[in-house]
Amino acid sequence: MSRSISNAPPPLLDPQRAAELAGRLRAQVERTLRGKSEVVRQSVETWVAGGHLLLEDVPGVGKTTLAHALARSVDATFRRIQFTSDLLPADLLGTSIPELQDGRPTGRFTFSPGPLFAQVVLGDEINRASPKTQSALLEAMAEGFVSVDGVAHPLPQPFLVVATQNPVEHHGTHPLPESQLDRFLMRLRIGYPEPADEAAVLRDDPAATELPRLEAVLQGEDLLAMRAAAERVKIDDQLVAYLLAIVRATREHSQVRLGASPRGAVALRRAAQARALVDGRDYCIPEDVRDLAGPVLAHRVWLDPRESGGAAEESEWILREILDTVAVPL
Repeated sequence: MSRSISNAPPPLLDPQRAAELAGRLRAQVERTLRGKSEVVRQSVETWVAGGHLLLEDVPGVGKTTLAHALARSVDATFRRIQFTSDLLPADLLGTSIPELQDGRPTGRFTFSPGPLFAQVVLGDEINRASPKTQSALLEAMAEGFVSVDGVAHPLPQPFLVVATQNPVEHHGTHPLPESQLDRFLMRLRIGYPEPADEAAVLRDDPAATELPRLEAVLQGEDLLAMRAAAERVKIDDQLVAYLLAIVRATREHSQVRLGASPRGAVALRRAAQARALVDGRDYCIPEDVRDLAGPVLAHRVWLDPRESGGAAEESEWILREILDTVAVPL
């Protein structure tokens, strides 16, 4: 059963209160993912910005653990969907069931919602699903509702998707199309832990010991209030010009076939506002834009196969090269 969210506007949060809530969420998640504070921070910023998160990395580094920890730390309805090649759109969205009276159809239908009707959805191994099923998820992520038999059904708010995929295994997978990737605010890689952190994981096994004991430290309403507060964070004209210079540079780079779109520019602005709020500020600084340009834009940049190998890591290298060349406002 979905928890109801009031239609009233979320309460106004000052930056310090928002930073306190974000810090509480980060501390809870970091109990299960040791030594990855920046990844956890960026994950929280994605949610504060009202975006969806794609975790892409090799197996066994904690993608699913991170997604579960985020979901458990918020008192919201949660569903995990294991994406497989035989998963159908109706398995995600739900279906219309004919009503019966005295064993006979009445001509009316009742909508039975699918697992996508949750506030926090974990899509595990999303690239194993068919393109048709991926498209069904796309509408939900982009619009906040789904259409079944011509009827639009709103999704509960906040609606947050955390998806995982393994970039090195290609058998039985379907690469996410550009339009699908563009719906994720950030794409993050967790990476291997440092030796000391890996030793702590071996000793304590936090995924097995800490994760089951995690309790919710935020309500769904808190995320909505933080999202509203982030939208009010100021970003001055100099920073807007800096952000747009980075975006334009992705379109003009010799190795790029398709640069970041205007939607990508808006996503970077929203992410920068979220970072400022998480840090307790009501204004953005250049570092907010610079530090998040890679996670926000790299998966929106498509390389020219004639000029590069086309690996996802190359787009991240190109973003770092661009950030080194675009002048930072003083």
